Amino acid sequence: MVDIKISGRKVSVSDALRDHVEAKVGGALKVFDIKPMSCDVVLRVDKNPSNPERKACEVTVFVRDNVVRVVATSDDMYAAIDEAAEKVTRQLRKYKTRVIDRRQRAQAAPVSAVTEENLASLIESAPEEEDDQLVREKYIDLKPMTEEEALVQTDLLGHDFFVFINATTGLTNVIYHRKNGGYGIIKPRIEENE
Repeated sequence: MVDIKISGRKVSVSDALRDHVEAKVGGALKVFDIKPMSCDVVLRVDKNPSNPERKACEVTVFVRDNVVRVVATSDDMYAAIDEAAEKVTRQLRKYKTRVIDRRQRAQAAPVSAVTEENLASLIESAPEEEDDQLVREKYIDLKPMTEEEALVQTDLLGHDFFVFINATTGLTNVIYHRKNGGYGIIKPRIEENE
């Protein structure tokens, strides 16, 4: 059984909601049986009456050294939980497929490193915003990984960018989604000389 921590923000978590989360999200997690796995579920209600979809269910799954995160909103909390469970199922299926594909490729042929020329067409300078207010500070653990693994993490987290240590060079890199499609990578100029 997967450990599911359920909490509420601006909403009390009733036994009925708790049972529904354990049934839906727990059922979605049981299908994949990947060890170790833990899950945090946050149910929240937005008090803004102008927002039609005020109820949200945030699910964060910690699977091995990766994080899968989804958010679903609705005007009904039970519908938000159902949608979040479906999204978790899709993301875990994507994660498992990529892990299996990676293993099969590793057995079939040695992995070649992505060259700078291949990524040069994807790189675009990030637009600078003039926002003089720091609203959040977050600390992360940087782990060495390949650029492909960083792309997978970006998709699994649902973020626009991902900061990582490049396993090949040992330097900090950032992979990001470009507005016009594809991905970009930001590298320190030191890598250009190597």
